[in-house]
Amino acid sequence: QVQLVEAGGGLVQPGGFLRLSCAASGSIFNIFDMGWYRQAPGKQRDLVTAFTIGGHTKYADSVKGRFTLSRDNAKNTIYLQMNSLKPEDTAVYYCNADGVVDGVDRRYWGQGTQVTVSS
Repeated sequence: QVQLVEAGGGLVQPGGFLRLSCAASGSIFNIFDMGWYRQAPGKQRDLVTAFTIGGHTKYADSVKGRFTLSRDNAKNTIYLQMNSLKPEDTAVYYCNADGVVDGVDRRYWGQGTQVTVSS
């Protein structure tokens, strides 16, 4: 019903930067919020950043001041600008969209994109 296509992952040196994108398509009329999660091997999937109801933004403490969430509504796309990257940022990053279908809350996920921070 909703498809999320991610791009921008890759290998980067510590202190470097990457910009991830996530384009939404399909039944996008029911989406009311979007954001990013990440999951390292053997770890749980954790929130990185997301837009909230009312147009606000929230960030995990570990990325505040380094990561920036933005969006282009005309393109149905969100972005994650990641600066001052650290090895502990290494993970698979997943785009998330929340919506409502027939009164039922739904969560949609992208396929994930690998981010590796290493010297």
